[in-house]
Amino acid sequence: MTDLHPIDPTVRTQIEASLKTIEADYGVRVLYACESGSRGWGFASPDSDYDVRFIYVHPLPWYLQVSEHRDVIELPISGELDINGWELRKALGLLKKGNATLIEWLDSPVVYQSDAHFLHAVRDVVQQVHRPERTFHHYLHMARKNYREYLHGSTVRLKKYLYVLRPLLAALWIEQGRGVAPMRFEALAQAIVINPEVQQAIAQLLHIKRAAKESEYGQPLPILNTFIDTELTRLESSQPPAPHEMNFSTLDGLLMNTVLAQDAMLGVSPSAR
Repeated sequence: MTDLHPIDPTVRTQIEASLKTIEADYGVRVLYACESGSRGWGFASPDSDYDVRFIYVHPLPWYLQVSEHRDVIELPISGELDINGWELRKALGLLKKGNATLIEWLDSPVVYQSDAHFLHAVRDVVQQVHRPERTFHHYLHMARKNYREYLHGSTVRLKKYLYVLRPLLAALWIEQGRGVAPMRFEALAQAIVINPEVQQAIAQLLHIKRAAKESEYGQPLPILNTFIDTELTRLESSQPPAPHEMNFSTLDGLLMNTVLAQDAMLGVSPSAR
């Protein structure tokens, strides 16, 4: 891992052990596990939590029951670890609806565990079924909400600028027809921000965020406020990419193929949770 995505080796070992425990306790297979928070975005503070998210699959009998069963696994937050995951069918159903959060997980630069075949297949499917009109509205709503709630005081939590800028830049990425927005904040900023003063302000903000505590307060940053105000106002009247017909059968195929491929490997009883 680079300095932008710091993972303490001891914590990584603890996370990997927790994933193995989940597999044993729940009779499932973790197909993919990653970092979803600021460590994945590339602007973690020294005291940032570890936000671990994963996708898991049950053995075949779980999918052949009339009654519905719980489709999330959530561990109690313990210290700096926040670990939870979605069952495969739930995850693919959300992907069909254009869920931007899942798309971010699958682009995370910090991966704790993965099935290489599944990861390649699901990333390929993301490119096929990405719904830019929905992710555009998701990111725009998030940027507007965070800006309204966090950046209008005489002092502000500096990290909240990044929680506004990241979705704002993702919305601009989609507006420009660039496809699926990358998870990494600097990839967004380098491609979208062309004003040198804004670039410098973002670089300074990142430097502060990576060195300071999560709760660090400071004075508002006029250059960034102006940039955010201008782009949010413009995007309010901007037309997102037009929706188009999609073939979602690839999601059904991925679900079936993954469940069948993993079933023999799991070797647990139909009564497994």
